Amino acid sequence: MADSGIQQLPPLLGADDPAVFAIHNPQGRSPFLLLADHAGQRVPQSLDALGLPQAELDRHIGWDIGIAGTTRALSQRLDAWAIEQTYSRLLIDCNRPLVSPTLIPEISDGTPVPANLGLGQLQRQQRIDAIHAPYHARIDTELDRRRDAGMPTLLVMMHSFTPAMNGVQRPWQAGVLYHQDTRFAHALLRALRAEGDLEVGDNQPYSVNNSSDYAVPVHGEGRGLVHVELEIRQDLIADAAGQQAWAERLERIFRGLQPELLAMQESGKGL
Repeated sequence: MADSGIQQLPPLLGADDPAVFAIHNPQGRSPFLLLADHAGQRVPQSLDALGLPQAELDRHIGWDIGIAGTTRALSQRLDAWAIEQTYSRLLIDCNRPLVSPTLIPEISDGTPVPANLGLGQLQRQQRIDAIHAPYHARIDTELDRRRDAGMPTLLVMMHSFTPAMNGVQRPWQAGVLYHQDTRFAHALLRALRAEGDLEVGDNQPYSVNNSSDYAVPVHGEGRGLVHVELEIRQDLIADAAGQQAWAERLERIFRGLQPELLAMQESGKGL
């Protein structure tokens, strides 16, 4: 009997397409571990830029502008393991549950995505198997390794947000996001506001829940890890100078919070 399923489709990724993720500081000794789900904007050559001009992929709909450089710089400063996802969130959003209607968006901030319109189940599953699943499997492997080695983990989901959405300006320079576990989030919110030069959103400009997010419910709450999702406004980290400035700020803040966060992780208080 002939095989059925994903093998009936041509391969999504070709020999000239980049790897699904990049690991930075693989031997990092910091308890902090950094995830950048929307760091990249690449599209497999087989999908011809999803039918979009490059200018659309360069917009915030295509990726989290500036977060790749910020994450790399912070990884170096903290000596922290970090993972950076390579492909555009328009191809498949690696911070969405598989049942989410925005896992593979047909339209994003008013822009239709031609290659996503009327996508069949086999094509959807192919993107899951090629991008979403191996990315999160690699995170699971590292979290398992650290657990088995008795290494503490303080999990940070790194994101950036556009200064305006649907015609509405956003006043925050950063946002601290969380779901049920508020331990890291409330500590970070206090620390960022204590800086004195930031307006910081409390579960703004987004909030987290089981149906809209993947990393917090699965890797954070699912494992009982002290964790937070951090959003930085994109105009502040659009260039190397801004990325380095925010990495320096976050290194200082995270190092200051580290003893408190490690004590939380050890005791499990607040859950």
